[in-house]
Amino acid sequence: MRWLRLLNKNCFFIFLFFLSLQVEAQEKTPVFLEYKKKYGDINEVVISNKSSYDIFIENKKLRVLQDSYYESMILSENGIQNNQENFSYSELVKLNKYEAYSIINDKGKDRKIKVTQTNEKQAKQNSVFYNDVKERQLIFSNLEAGAKKVYSVQTEFLDPFLLHSFIFGDNFPIVNSTLEVRTDKDINIGYRIFNDPTNSIEFSKSEKKGKYIYSWTLKDVKAVKMEPNNPGFRYFIPHINIYVKDYTIDKNTTKVLDNTEELYNYYKSFIKNLNKTDDTELKELSVELTEGLSSDTEKIKKIFYWVKDNIKYIAFENGYEGFIPREASLVFKRKFGDCKDMSSIITSMANYAGIKNVTVSWIGTREIPYSYEQLPTPSVDNHMIAVYNDNGNYIFLDATDRESRYGIPTSFIQGKEALISNGDTYKIITVPVVDAENNETVEVLKLSFDKEKIIGSGTVDYKGFARSSILSQIGDASNKRRFDMIKSLVLKGNNKFNLKGFSEKNVSDRDKPYQIDFNFELSDYALQVDKELYVNLFLDRLYEKLSLEPDRVTAFDLEYLAAYNGSYELELPKNYSVKYLPENVSFDNALMKFESQYTNIAGKVTLALKIQLKKILLEQPDFALWNETVKKLKNTYTQTLILTEK
Repeated sequence: MRWLRLLNKNCFFIFLFFLSLQVEAQEKTPVFLEYKKKYGDINEVVISNKSSYDIFIENKKLRVLQDSYYESMILSENGIQNNQENFSYSELVKLNKYEAYSIINDKGKDRKIKVTQTNEKQAKQNSVFYNDVKERQLIFSNLEAGAKKVYSVQTEFLDPFLLHSFIFGDNFPIVNSTLEVRTDKDINIGYRIFNDPTNSIEFSKSEKKGKYIYSWTLKDVKAVKMEPNNPGFRYFIPHINIYVKDYTIDKNTTKVLDNTEELYNYYKSFIKNLNKTDDTELKELSVELTEGLSSDTEKIKKIFYWVKDNIKYIAFENGYEGFIPREASLVFKRKFGDCKDMSSIITSMANYAGIKNVTVSWIGTREIPYSYEQLPTPSVDNHMIAVYNDNGNYIFLDATDRESRYGIPTSFIQGKEALISNGDTYKIITVPVVDAENNETVEVLKLSFDKEKIIGSGTVDYKGFARSSILSQIGDASNKRRFDMIKSLVLKGNNKFNLKGFSEKNVSDRDKPYQIDFNFELSDYALQVDKELYVNLFLDRLYEKLSLEPDRVTAFDLEYLAAYNGSYELELPKNYSVKYLPENVSFDNALMKFESQYTNIAGKVTLALKIQLKKILLEQPDFALWNETVKKLKNTYTQTLILTEK
């Protein structure tokens, strides 16, 4: 009868299991069941993401308080693992107070569990202007499916020029996302909405108790899909930038922001007293560096390279130091600085050397999509450089990229507007996108057979951004690590590639291409079938794997326009001749120019390959053509040279 006892025992446990499921189902609130039905397998849903600004006059001063409220619900067991949230603040955005707690269902009633575990850490930011931002990390406890995470934060903006964007998007779907602004009647605000082509954001303006209330709401916001190589969230997530236009106290109106001139006046206040006192040692160095050089172009180039080589780039800012360049004398003494400091020392040294028309400039990197006309606020900029006006030819002197050469901008400011200081006036100049030819990779390979192996030697030159990008990645790597990095650069054919040795040239000479000479062996690449030998000369298959997903939403950022010019020469084995020479292929469309050409002369077959990109940012209308282009590349790359034994 032992089996009967075991059966009864098992039935009892099965009964308890189903009873627990029934109890669990009973404990789930109607709201949870509604969200679970609506969002299915989503781990979490944001119920409310709300931010409100109170902008008012107090003691004859403008004050700006921001209250933020966040509430989400866990919808699955996997969602429990996301038990952290965070918010940020800084010297200029002061933290006043915050509250955070979990809400769980306890016998049909909500029970709050206060967050007691928090950590403050340095925020990770790509922005160059800020680096003193602190991040408060909140750890929510007792989470389960159906539990909520709730926190509220109040901060105060000590500078009305620096209000933040409000983002109508998250990694999870949002039920309700709202920005509200409450102002006194003698305060005027402006705003700009981005990435809302269907006008889905609902706007209202009302008046209550002597205040204007502005409200923007977006409901049922889909989860943001962060796709690789997107140009930055500001390009595709709906968001709004608000700013204070002006305010009136005792009938005196103070302008804040509404156009580029007012933005420049704000920036100008940060540099009005910059480098007014001479530094004897820096002045002597500047004169010594440029002594004997006949033109201002030669002189500023010498100074530019000296700063790159001797001033280490470190992004460190605190409060208004995020906007005010430090004195050139201090940067010279410390031998390090951020982007503003480098622009300060470059302009100061140029002045000491008697070079005219070298000034500081504000600029946004390519992750910021706005122009000065679209958004004349500090949100349009996150970087600072020096600019040399060479008789109308503007040279953008960004020393934060150590490897870039004089005469071309850094890759991350291409196509962006620079706000150039000229005393009381300013000028807006668009940074050019560097042509593909200036970023060309030129490679020459000599190939031959040694029994079953291909023996090869090659030389590859990297120019422009190809050069600076590669050398920035390699850095100071040495020995085996450098060998492995070089191998990954020059790898050919397949994983049987064996790099035998290499040498480098022009590592320190920015004005010349970075060159690698190398030799290698390649096993199991050619295929012998009876008397025929099959060889594919496309040892590099550029862009072959860069097809874009059909459901991709965001633009694809190629970083810079590139060109490749390759020549692969194969010496035919003795007693072999060419049975089949692949066809030449060429096409030229709006995104890419391609040409492959074979020649068979005096026992040598050469493949000449040229590829040139034409557009730096692929947008949705480009996707079909890009994928069609990649398909053509793949078809071309399958072409095989056939040799036959005589």
